[in-house]
Parts: sequence; C-alpha cells; structure tokens
Amino acid sequence: MSALQSDAGFVATLRPMREADLDEVMAIELRAYPFPWTRGIFRDCLTAGYPAWLLLERGLPIGYGVVSVAVDEAHILNVCVAPERQGRGLGRYLLRALVQGARDRKAERVFLEVRPSNPHAIALYHSEGFNEIGRRPRYYPSHDGREDAIVMAIELVDGEIDRMPPL
Repeated sequence: MSALQSDAGFVATLRPMREADLDEVMAIELRAYPFPWTRGIFRDCLTAGYPAWLLLERGLPIGYGVVSVAVDEAHILNVCVAPERQGRGLGRYLLRALVQGARDRKAERVFLEVRPSNPHAIALYHSEGFNEIGRRPRYYPSHDGREDAIVMAIELVDGEIDRMPPL
C-alpha cells in the first residue's frame, strides 16, 4: 500500500492487520466509539479472511479498516482513526485504500452503514462518491435505545479512483 505525508510531516502507512495487533486496535476502538466492536468480532473478521488494514504513523497504530468482499460486492465493516488523529485526512486515506482494495478484488460496488448522528463521516463518504441508498431501522445501539443506519453505496467505475480529488 502507499504512504500518506501527514500535515505534521509524518508518514502514515498501511499494513495488513494481524491478531497480534488486537490490543492496540481495541484501545483505539474503545476511545473512538461509545458502542465498540468486541475483540471477538475483530478476531472473527481476521479468521474469515476479510481484508483488514492497520494504519500506522511512526510505526504506531492510529487507525484501521475492515472490509468483506464477496463475488462483485464489498462491504466496509469498520473504518476508524484514533480520535486524537482525526481531522487530518487520515480517514479519507484509509477509506480510499479500502475502496481500492475492494476494486482490486473485482468488486463493482461498495456498501457501508453510518450513524445519522455522525455528520463528519457522512460528509466524508458523500465527498468520496458514496450515496445514500436506504436505511436500516434500529440498526445501532444508542444511549436512547437504538439508532437507524444510513446505508450508502458507491459504484466502482473504471478509472474512478484516479479521478478522485487529491487529499
């Protein structure tokens, strides 16, 4: 995978996630989400062979992404940048890498779910070409019971990644 020069001059890189990374992944997950994935969910994704990437800066994990790919469709299951590193283009870099990985595995479309209460993620996904295609009622746990999910998708057209605006 490629590297990204960050705003502070550091280089962020991606490498495949391994089970040995789960302590660090869980530390980020617990800081980032009020209703985090469990270690078992991450382990199950790795065991199933889902492409999972660890985002590193100065060799330290600062984010990750997990995607499933089946036949001609991909589903981004989790994409996260540590809260203290957000707002620097790292989420966009990670999202693009996940989409490119899906394209490399011959996916023709990519789906994801996002909370309506996460306007920054929604804006990122829209800016990268994802469109809302539906809702999943009461999909996410919330402090008030359950929250819907916005279902978004992008069709992967030849050359589309090359036409995306620069970071």
